[in-house]
Amino acid sequence: MSRTIPAPFAGIRDVLVGTAVEGEREEASSAIGYGLTLAKAAGAHLTVQSASWRLSGDDAWLGDFDYDGVAVIDRRLDALARSIAERSAGDATQAGVICTTEAPSLPYPDIVSRLAWRARLHDLTVLDIGPRTYDLDREMIEKALFHSGRPVVAVPPGHYAFAARRILVAWDGSAQAARAANDALPFLRAAETVEIVSVGDDAQIHAEVPGAEFAPHLARHGVNVSVNDLPRGESVAATLRAQAGLFRADMIVMGAYRHSPIREYFFGGVTRSFLRGSPAPLFLAH
Repeated sequence: MSRTIPAPFAGIRDVLVGTAVEGEREEASSAIGYGLTLAKAAGAHLTVQSASWRLSGDDAWLGDFDYDGVAVIDRRLDALARSIAERSAGDATQAGVICTTEAPSLPYPDIVSRLAWRARLHDLTVLDIGPRTYDLDREMIEKALFHSGRPVVAVPPGHYAFAARRILVAWDGSAQAARAANDALPFLRAAETVEIVSVGDDAQIHAEVPGAEFAPHLARHGVNVSVNDLPRGESVAATLRAQAGLFRADMIVMGAYRHSPIREYFFGGVTRSFLRGSPAPLFLAH
């Protein structure tokens, strides 16, 4: 009996990339290059939202700042955001990718809200992990995860091109981890090798659904999968980070924020740790 092999990345038909300009110097965005090459590999439509953080308007913290001076900064930021959008459109045309660009000029809260709203209309959102002054990158990631119902790929600096030959699935048996692995199936099926990694002692690893019990589900979907149970070591995040390096992972799939962001802020957490620094792009779902 012949077996139908799914097309690579089937189900990824449109990709949203979100960036935000908050300084007068352009910062390199890994997300734009990554999103463009991902869209090309998937044959998907690409949308680039290059927003600028508008200072004038209802930002009460500006106080007695000179309005004319602020308006000049707003125009510069808007021009920079539009320049990024235009360059992205040009790069997409050269790559043969159909691309739509947007360059809204918005106050701080509206940037992340608009991004989350737009994310609902796309299969996947690609965002930067970057050292922003006001953590705008992380807030965009969190808002998209919690309010769009769609997965997010968070791209660390230096990862300008999409790759998914070797994928590590961080597995703790939770609903969030199951959701992430399910949403990532187009990439898992196309990967050369996938490793499910569980971290903890035996009681922790088997507290919910063990990775060894989840692996057959992925195998039935055509995933070339193996399982690796690891002791906790220094921390779950540190152990996962080290294993991703040893495995030479192109992508790490994980459920995001099993605990609330507030609890993670005060007590630490795997998601927050990886958003401060990851060895590979993160495929996240909540």
